[in-house]
Amino acid sequence: MAYELNVMVAGFGGQGILFAGRVITYAGLLDGREVSWLPSYGPEMRGGTANCCVVISDEPIGSPLVTEPDVLIVMNQPSYERYIEDVVPGGIVILDSSLISGYTPRAGIQYYPIPATTLANENGLRTLGNVIMVGKMLAVTSFTSEEVLNSAIDSSVSARHVDLIEYNKQALKLGANWQPA
Repeated sequence: MAYELNVMVAGFGGQGILFAGRVITYAGLLDGREVSWLPSYGPEMRGGTANCCVVISDEPIGSPLVTEPDVLIVMNQPSYERYIEDVVPGGIVILDSSLISGYTPRAGIQYYPIPATTLANENGLRTLGNVIMVGKMLAVTSFTSEEVLNSAIDSSVSARHVDLIEYNKQALKLGANWQPA
């Protein structure tokens, strides 16, 4: 059976939702797979809603739209409420427990709450909660390797922010290694 992973990343504009999706997409590309990345955001980028669909597959992708995610990475309460019912049975939800407190786990779904925003702030990685979430996705899905994900960071960070590459890699490692107390 061919490999296909449908990912939805969702939150507020300004949280790096589209960047997180781009890193996941680049990882798939570097692994030699077919990929699609479909960003979507409200009229106001910062503070409005933002989400992106990522599909990684061994076969050509028929549609870039993810309506039933295998993995939902969610960074705010409104996005959680909007997308939780769309997750496939047996799917994975990675949620920022710093910003989402009102959730009732849905039967048949694996939940991985991680206080990504708090961890980012406590570790001098302010604004990198999104990358911590991608690191957690790596830990729970093994969708790629840590080396490939680090290369995806190299490819995703703009030339203007090259000084942030190592911080992004630290955030990935933090998310991948974080365990609840």
